[in-house]
Amino acid sequence: MKKADSRHEVVVLERNGPDDTFGWGVVFSNQTLESLRAADPESLAAIESSFAHWDDIDVHVRGRTITSGGHGFAGIARRRLLEILRDRATALGVDLRFHTEVRDDAHLAVLGLADADLVVAADGVNSLMRRRYAADFQPDIDVRPARFIWLGTSRRFDAFTFIFVETECGVFQAHAYRFDDSLSAFIVECDEQSWRAEGLDQMDAAGTVAWCEQAFGPWLNGHKLLFNADHMREHPWLQFARVSNKHWFHRNVVLIGDAAHTAHFSIGSGTKLALEDAISLARALQGEPDRSRALRRYQDERQVEALRLQNAARNSMEWFENVRRYIRLDPEQLAYSLLTRSQRVSHENLRLRDGRYLEGVERWFAGKPGIPPMFTPYTVRGMTVVNRVVVAPMDQYAAVDGLPGDFHLVHLGARALGGAGLVFTEMTCVSAEGRITPGCAGMYTEAHRDGWKRIADFVHASSPAKLCLQLGHAGRKASTKLMWEGMDQPLDAGNWPVMAPSPLPYGPTNQVPREMTRADMDRVTSEFVSAAKMGELAGFDMLEVHAAHGYLLSSFITPVSNRRTDEYGGSLANRVRWPLEVFAAMRAIWPAAKPMSVRISATDWIDGGITGADAVEIARAFKNAGADLIHVSTGQTTPDAKPVYGRMFQTPYSDRIRQEAGVPTIAVGNITEADQLNAILAAGRADLVALGRPHLADPAWTLHAAAEQGYESQWWPVQYADGKKQLERLLKREQEMRGTSTI
Repeated sequence: MKKADSRHEVVVLERNGPDDTFGWGVVFSNQTLESLRAADPESLAAIESSFAHWDDIDVHVRGRTITSGGHGFAGIARRRLLEILRDRATALGVDLRFHTEVRDDAHLAVLGLADADLVVAADGVNSLMRRRYAADFQPDIDVRPARFIWLGTSRRFDAFTFIFVETECGVFQAHAYRFDDSLSAFIVECDEQSWRAEGLDQMDAAGTVAWCEQAFGPWLNGHKLLFNADHMREHPWLQFARVSNKHWFHRNVVLIGDAAHTAHFSIGSGTKLALEDAISLARALQGEPDRSRALRRYQDERQVEALRLQNAARNSMEWFENVRRYIRLDPEQLAYSLLTRSQRVSHENLRLRDGRYLEGVERWFAGKPGIPPMFTPYTVRGMTVVNRVVVAPMDQYAAVDGLPGDFHLVHLGARALGGAGLVFTEMTCVSAEGRITPGCAGMYTEAHRDGWKRIADFVHASSPAKLCLQLGHAGRKASTKLMWEGMDQPLDAGNWPVMAPSPLPYGPTNQVPREMTRADMDRVTSEFVSAAKMGELAGFDMLEVHAAHGYLLSSFITPVSNRRTDEYGGSLANRVRWPLEVFAAMRAIWPAAKPMSVRISATDWIDGGITGADAVEIARAFKNAGADLIHVSTGQTTPDAKPVYGRMFQTPYSDRIRQEAGVPTIAVGNITEADQLNAILAAGRADLVALGRPHLADPAWTLHAAAEQGYESQWWPVQYADGKKQLERLLKREQEMRGTSTI
């Protein structure tokens, strides 16, 4: 601001001294550097002259070191950065006042600054100004459970280094990086269980440093760890607080940096974000004379960017909070999972950064080179799918009295010809009253069985695809209109009675269901068993029980719809009891060589509903009952749900269930690109990946994905061979024109 117009009076009030700092190094991104280059190239030149540069990430785990290159980091000592900014501000005529604490705007009057046009509150994660106007800023502060301590060391790390140490008490990780010619930052982090079990909660700074030096000694090479936060010597461990604010300004007070937002240190520096805020705020003030409009412009610009970064940082933060989940993965998979944890670094992005590293990952995953993860076969019981691509179950509402017809033959047949390894039917209802709509498919008559057999015979005769029959009962969501006529809305006429665990309607316009009796439960169980028997006769390769999305079995599992007081209500163990009985009865008659899966809603997206921890227990219960795969979806159990959408937004639930329950999973939910499939699989977040809408738009999605990746061994129908050759030629020509190459 001072540089833009020297008439501006700019006063900096700093609580610390001119040379005080806590922490050690600051890491910058190219985006920040380019913004600073445009705002003040003099400052940038001084910063760049002090940079330490490195390109690699080293992951040390269980005696292995895995290196990935091409990441391009730049770091600087925090003390040196403060010197540069202080000297530059002084040279431009900024009034710097050190050892000055500002408690609130009343205190500004004492300092003679009551008439300031603008008060920039850059007072950190524990901002006093934010607290003073909390009712206006409306902050949301989420204190996370993991513990960390920010240390330094004279050991120079030549790569951004992650070190994982296992003790009898738990798992501990270090984040280390060099920021000048003589020092590195060294952050030690762990979950609370490990922290307490190791006794670190009882240690002061000296004890903690000694323990860390011993635990990470093999990587310190005799160098000491350093602690410089004297005010925290008695309690040196921190918890990260995720800060966000609904509003970033109030009258003439505006928030920047950690006062406005925080992003976990595993993905970005708070100092970096504060600099970006400051540049944006200065630009807005210079371009708009009206202060309120300028502050609104600043908030609109930075709030979107902060939210984007916080979403990525949340994924990264949760990965490190739950290292216990991943520590038993093979080192190759753990390292890959770490590198892709934020979802900002994709499979193909890693290829651009370090093709040799990614070739090694693919060779490890497939057992031989040149095969993308999505095209590796997968075997479960006696069934082997030729690739990991799944056509997700998608209701088509095209059946007549439950009978699948020509539409289903063409729909499912086209997706099988399109190259997917596993094709799901839509939810196929086990009784007429169990249908969602009059257009839903069924498996409760011999005609239904024969209709499905016709489809299964075509799929098996014409493709290597396997076919899975998904069976379900709509419960309280039954007797509604076709989706395009009014989703979840009761029929205008001809409604049939519905039932549920408790007499609670799905929504205000839906029928009140009758509460199921034991006789009802026995009858529906027999309907599931009968449908499974017909599925075997129809020739299906696999069976799935639909226990998600608020349908009958799901409505027993979730407390939002199960208010029973008998042995089928109350605790989670009670609520899942009958769905497990249904599954066990089906597993008993389903051939042992054929797999069975269960689809669950891993969260209700509502307070008081199913949580991620509950989902692990649900998955574990079905695994123990004989389920081979858990198909991990979320929500749709109540119209009051508030889901958090985004790319691959349900995949973290699949990841958690797979690692913690120890059961293979199918991931689904806004997965649209081959790049995403490869990353999900290589990281071990799922064993199979289901796509819905992409397969509606492109039945041959898998064939096209193979051609785009240069994978020529993917099966194509012989009738389509000329199309395969032409597509591969066109793609190769496009790639040559762009100067890129395939695998």
